[in-house]
Amino acid sequence: MATYCLTVARLQLALGQGARRFHVAAALNAKAKVAMSHFEPNSYINYDKLRSNIDIVRKRLNRPLTLSEKIVYGHLDDPAGQEIARGRTYLRLRPDRVAMQDATAQMAMLQFISSGLPKVAVPSTIHCDHLIEAQIGGAQDLQTAKVIGVKLTGTLTGWTSPKDVILKVAGILTVKGGTGAIVEYHGPGVDSISCTGMATICNMGAEIGATTSVFPFNHRMKTYLEKTGRGEIAALANENQDLLVPDSGCHYDQIIEINLSELKPHINGPFTPDLAHPVSDIGSVAEKNGWPLDVKVGLIGSCTNSSYEDMGRAASLAKQALDKGLKCKAQFTVTPGSEQIRATIERDGYAKVLRDVGGVVLANACGPCIGQWDRRDVKKGEKNTIVTSFNRNFTARNDANPATHAFVTSPEIVTALAIAGTLKFNPEIDFLTAPNGEKFKLVPPTGDELPARDFDPGQDTYQHPPADGLGLKVDVNPQSNRLQLLEPFDKWNGNNLEDLRVLIKVKGKCTTDHISAAGPWLKFRGHLDNISNNLLIGAVNIENDAVNKIRNLLTGEFGGVPDVARHYKKHNVSWVVVGDENYGEGSSREHAALEPRHLGGRAIIVKSFARIHETNLKKQGLLPLTFSNPADYDKICPDDKISIVGLKSLAPGKPLKAVIKHSDGSTETIELNHTFNETQIEWFQAGSALNRMKELQK
Repeated sequence: MATYCLTVARLQLALGQGARRFHVAAALNAKAKVAMSHFEPNSYINYDKLRSNIDIVRKRLNRPLTLSEKIVYGHLDDPAGQEIARGRTYLRLRPDRVAMQDATAQMAMLQFISSGLPKVAVPSTIHCDHLIEAQIGGAQDLQTAKVIGVKLTGTLTGWTSPKDVILKVAGILTVKGGTGAIVEYHGPGVDSISCTGMATICNMGAEIGATTSVFPFNHRMKTYLEKTGRGEIAALANENQDLLVPDSGCHYDQIIEINLSELKPHINGPFTPDLAHPVSDIGSVAEKNGWPLDVKVGLIGSCTNSSYEDMGRAASLAKQALDKGLKCKAQFTVTPGSEQIRATIERDGYAKVLRDVGGVVLANACGPCIGQWDRRDVKKGEKNTIVTSFNRNFTARNDANPATHAFVTSPEIVTALAIAGTLKFNPEIDFLTAPNGEKFKLVPPTGDELPARDFDPGQDTYQHPPADGLGLKVDVNPQSNRLQLLEPFDKWNGNNLEDLRVLIKVKGKCTTDHISAAGPWLKFRGHLDNISNNLLIGAVNIENDAVNKIRNLLTGEFGGVPDVARHYKKHNVSWVVVGDENYGEGSSREHAALEPRHLGGRAIIVKSFARIHETNLKKQGLLPLTFSNPADYDKICPDDKISIVGLKSLAPGKPLKAVIKHSDGSTETIELNHTFNETQIEWFQAGSALNRMKELQK
C-alpha cells in the first residue's frame, strides 16, 4: 500500500481504459525526492503540488474538506479554473500512477498500441495474478457524488474482523446503495483496524457500487509502510498528515455509524454480496430457504483477505483443531495474495499448519475468486454450498456452476466452517467433537498484525521495462486465439438510430459477470472476437426465463445470445439490450462494454446503471440510456423495434426519445435520460473514446 492506495472500484484510468486500481500516491515532498516505489526509482511524488491544489480548492469552496475531497481535488488538472460543483461536473484528474492486473491489461495494451502514442503519460505497471488457474495447489473522468461517511466507534474484538465491517455496510447500503459515491471511513474506531484490514474493507467497497473507499492516514499505515521497506514514504506521509485526514468540521452527505464493540461476525449470500446475516443466524436461515447446509469447500485468501494477519488468525484456529486431532470436514483451499505473503507464511509455519488441517495452498494469484478454478468435486448443476473470504459471490462466478451457493465471510469464519463442515456451526457458542469424543470450543482467533521478523519478499518477479522503448514493435500472430489487434469502431453516421432490434430483454440482476463471464474466458481477454462468444450468456431472458436462449427475430429460431448477435451483425441489423436495475454492477470488466459494441450493439436501455459500467459503455461509443419512467421497461416487448431519436441535438442534460414499434403495428414514444457530458458526446460521435483520442492527435 502506498501512502494511500485507493481501490477505485475498477476505475479505468490507463488511457481511460483497463486500470483496476488507482494509486493516488499522496506524496511527497519534492525536495526529498522520494521515489513513488522501488519499481520506478525515477518517478517522484510530491506533497507540495498536492498541498497547493488543496489550498486553492479550500479557498474556493470556503469550507472544511473531507479526505475524499482532498484526494480528488488534490489531483485536479486545473484546480483554479475547473468548475467543481459536486454531483454535476466531471473532473479532469491527473493520477500519479496506474496499476493493472494481467487479464484487463491485455486489452489496455492493445488499446495503447492502437492509440499511436509513443509512451504512457504516467508510470504504469501490470501485476500478473488473474491468469493462473487453481486446481491442486501451486509451487477517465470521475463524477463527484454523495460522499458517504462511515463513522466507526468502539474496538474490534473476539471473532469479529475487519471483513465484518464491509459485510455489515453491504447489508445496509446493498449492491447499489453506494453507486457513484466515495465511502470515507472515520472516527475513533479506525485505530483498532490494521492497515491490511482497512485494505480488505476498501477492496470490497466495489460491491456496494462505490467509486472508491478511503481511510485516513494513521499509525497503522505508517508501521505497515515501514515494515514493507517504505520508511521514507512513511516519514513524509507523517510530516504531511494534515493532508491525509479529513478537516475538522467537514460535511458528509450521509452518515452510517457502526460500533465495532457491538458488531457481530457476518456471512453474506448466497448469489449476492449484500444479503447479510449474522453468523449466529445463518444455519436457521439456510434451513428455512432450502440452501445446502453442508459446506463442500472453504476458500480463504485472494486479494481481499490474504494478509499476514488473516493467515495468522486462520492458522490459530487450525492449530486448535489439530491439537484435538481434528481436521477439516470440508475441502479447504488457501490462496496467498502475493509472493511476499506466500514466502512469509511458509517461513513462519502458517502454511504448514493450514496444510496439516487439510488445506491446499494454491498459487499466489486470484484463482477461484475470479473463476480460475478447475473444480471437480461436484457436477455442474449440483446444488452445493461453499464459503469464501473473497469479495463477491454472484451466480457461477467461482466455479461456473449456477447451482453453487457461495457465501462470503472472514477467513476466520471460513476456517471454522470448513472444520465443522456445516453452516449450522456458530463458533462463538457451539462445540466441536474430537476423534476421542471430547467436546471443545474454539477460542477466538488471534494473529500478529505484522511479522516479527519482517516480511520475506520471496522471489523477485518484476520485469523492468527497457530504458528506451520507442523502437519496440509488438508482433501479434494473426492466427492466435488469445491475442488480436484492435480495429477501430465505426463512427456515428450523424443520423438517428432506426429500427433497432431487441437482442435480449434482461430480467432481474445483470452483473458484469452475466454480461462477460470470467473463469475459462479469461484467456481470451486479449482477443475481442473470441471473448465476445460469452456475451450475456449468463443473463436471464424475460421471454422464457432461460439463460443464453433468445429468439432470432430474422429466422424465428432460438439460439445463444452471441450467435444471434453475430447473425444480426452479419445482416447489418443493429440492436439494443433492455435491462433492469443497477445493470453492470460488480467488476469493472471493460469487456462487458467492448463485446456488445463489437457484435453490433448500439444502445443499452435500462432502469439504472452501475456507474462504472455506464462510463465504460460511453467509452466504446454505445448509448447507455435510462428510462425516465422506470415503468416504461414493461412497455418494451422482445420482438419490438426501437428507434432512438434526437441524436443530432444530443447535449448534456437533454433527454432523448425512443419510438417503440410493436409487432402488431402500434407505436408508442417514451423518454430516455442520459448522463453524457460534452467530452463523452465527442466519444459517441467519434465512435469511441480511443477514436476521439486519435482525432485529437491529428
